[in-house]
Amino acid sequence: MAAAADHVVIVEEGRQATAEHPSAGPVYREAVKQYPNEQMLGRRVTVDSKVGPYTWITYREAHDAALRIGSAIRSRGVGPACMSQGITYVPLYDSLGVNAVEFIINHAEVSLVFVQEKALSSILACHKACSSNLKTIVSFGEVSTTQKEEAENQCVSLFSWHEFLLMGNSDKTALPRKQKTDICTIMYTSGTTGEPKGVILSNAAIMVEVLSIDKMLQVTDRSCDTSDVFFSYLPLAHCYDQVMEIYFLSRGSSVGYWRGDIRYLMDDVHALKPTVFCGVPRVYDKLYAGVMQKISAGGLIRKKLFDLAYNYKLGNMRKGLSQEEASPRLDRLMFDKIKDALGGRAHMLLSGAAPLPRHVEEFLRIIPASNLSQGYGLTESCGGSFTTLAGVFSMVGTVGVPMPTVEARLVSVPEMGYEAFSGDVARGEICLRGKSMFSGYHKRQDLTDQVVINGWFHTGDIGEWQEDGSMKIIDRKKNIFKLSQGEYVAVENLENTYSRCPLIAQIWIYGNSFESFLVAVVVPERKAIEDWAKLNNQSSPSDFESLCQNLKAQKYFLDELNSTAKQYQSIIDQLYTEAKASRA
Repeated sequence: MAAAADHVVIVEEGRQATAEHPSAGPVYREAVKQYPNEQMLGRRVTVDSKVGPYTWITYREAHDAALRIGSAIRSRGVGPACMSQGITYVPLYDSLGVNAVEFIINHAEVSLVFVQEKALSSILACHKACSSNLKTIVSFGEVSTTQKEEAENQCVSLFSWHEFLLMGNSDKTALPRKQKTDICTIMYTSGTTGEPKGVILSNAAIMVEVLSIDKMLQVTDRSCDTSDVFFSYLPLAHCYDQVMEIYFLSRGSSVGYWRGDIRYLMDDVHALKPTVFCGVPRVYDKLYAGVMQKISAGGLIRKKLFDLAYNYKLGNMRKGLSQEEASPRLDRLMFDKIKDALGGRAHMLLSGAAPLPRHVEEFLRIIPASNLSQGYGLTESCGGSFTTLAGVFSMVGTVGVPMPTVEARLVSVPEMGYEAFSGDVARGEICLRGKSMFSGYHKRQDLTDQVVINGWFHTGDIGEWQEDGSMKIIDRKKNIFKLSQGEYVAVENLENTYSRCPLIAQIWIYGNSFESFLVAVVVPERKAIEDWAKLNNQSSPSDFESLCQNLKAQKYFLDELNSTAKQYQSIIDQLYTEAKASRA
């Protein structure tokens, strides 16, 4: 075994022979030796306001740090129940309101929290309400003397990352055995109202989803390997980015992180030059707008030539030609430079969280040597459950076909006029089942029973089967939707909150998945606007229509709405962040 010792670790000691059983040797497991020196995690460091290139830690270095941190976690009395240590982890969004954070910590009985340095004061502020559970706080950065004293006064242990790392050891034999049925993570999400729901995802669900992603990439592009680089900027509290990172790390690929500032997102992309890019519609929309702006800035003739080339290639792809066959010469002359917008090396583009506008999806599909897949999924399905096939142009405008480990069906919704057995086009609520599905909502069997019926998870989304077998999302059973950046909005709750403004008779808020903002139509209280006119010496105070068009009156009402928003900020923040967390 000495020769093989570098490639395995003991996870269970051997046993001596007994009257009933012969002796058995130790149980071994593969160590992180397949890619020990490959770049694993990268980030850019800013020194004296100057940002440097990406710096990396290897798989071996990350593995050793994980062992030490895992050992330190166990030293704080956390039992098995991250990844390597068999401990269930619970993500917390950095934008969550205090109420939601307190609820999740208490509901999941979280005893140890890792937190960004800038969010440390927020966690300390809410500790009093969750002191019976939360005993240890670890900052990813440094900890000030004042913060140490504040934590001491609250009887909670506070460590910097470096301090906590030194508390652990790299004893590989201490790794526990893990089962497929063990809970890997509890991701909190919610619908339009109520407390956040803890979505339970098992080790099996995560790994099945990872294998499903690999199969999907084999069909649409290729499996990833050590040559690939993934750019991570979406929240790791979401299933989307988290599962994708697990996939790339399982393949020995590199993962580079952004700086956390949206202003420098594309600068980070150009520095990293990723080979695979996961995005949301809002990012791709900005990419499209930026490219088209540059083309237009080149003059009318250049714009005309581009339009002719674009429409020619798009027309050929609509006829069934592959991207490579549609216009190879024009690719070299016109389209190759578009790849530079994402660093020049991206061979795979993935989009999720909200639907891509059709013109943006078509634009992304014409980029040479880059395959685009648009997907659909939920936290309850461990991320992607449908995906388009890159080479099938008829799937533009849809979310594609079910992933390899998912089964899908439509269930009629008579009250909305959707019929799953329609002789024309089948429409209904999308229902899912499969090995990658969630195990239920934590401590809420009642809510689980509401959405899992006869083994099928009811998504609440209305779909329509297409002739090629793809699914198109056409409606939602509940009045909740995503904006183009992937954020869920429950407009009824926002309307109820803003209606508390005494100047408002009625308010209607509207948005859709193709825009990044909401609009509102407001009907003022007649008496309120007339009283304002009298106080401000406005002419014709009794002419309601004229007053509504008065710019000063409009500003007054907008200021009052904003004042109401601030007054009920905690309520609005909670509703907004709960809606944001509702689907991965």
